[in-house]
Amino acid sequence: MDLSTFLAQLEGWILALSGSPWVYPVMWALATVDGFFPPLPSESVVITLAVASKTAGVPWLPGILLTAMAGAWVGDQIAYQIGRSIGVERIRVLRTRRGRETVAWSRRALARRGASFIIAARYVPVGRVAVNMTAGAVQYPRKRFMLFSAIAAVVWALYSAVVGLTAGAWLGHQPLLAMVAGVVVGVLLGVVLDFAVRGVMHARTRSPQPVAAAVAPAPVDVDEAA
Repeated sequence: MDLSTFLAQLEGWILALSGSPWVYPVMWALATVDGFFPPLPSESVVITLAVASKTAGVPWLPGILLTAMAGAWVGDQIAYQIGRSIGVERIRVLRTRRGRETVAWSRRALARRGASFIIAARYVPVGRVAVNMTAGAVQYPRKRFMLFSAIAAVVWALYSAVVGLTAGAWLGHQPLLAMVAGVVVGVLLGVVLDFAVRGVMHARTRSPQPVAAAVAPAPVDVDEAA
């Protein structure tokens, strides 16, 4: 069974639980594991359950939001601790070419703009794992990391729920289509955010430091000097 089939079955199973109290601990567990194991798409689960809440009245959306936020935050702390304990070099997914580039990029960005970087990286599935583990590996201040990752988890869960609620409002008469549309839109927005975040952060990490710019000598016009 390939990964896409497994994920489709997983979401179907989650949807079947939407009317059960078990959906809340399962949502928490998936969001937690997603913090250090990116193939589990907790965004899609939040979107699917938000659509179900809009079209069928279950599950209770505030409960899903709270468990998703809490799980995402706990998962980020686990990723941070993994990076602090064993480093990023031993993490298989981060030993690939893209993984090494992401870690190097994360180190530079954390040193310059840690707060905005930690928050923005929550929307990049593999990127957030690399950023959070790198934060632990470089011993980014734990209390600051806990605060910024909490902000990121809240905004991320709300964003996922809004996508699901919007799909449910447009296609409420066809709940299954609304769920599919919500997940597709969520994935596409995630891809767009991935490119946007990477582009902005790469540009910022490559920009010169303000102090360096302030003390840099003015260019000399050779013709005027002559």
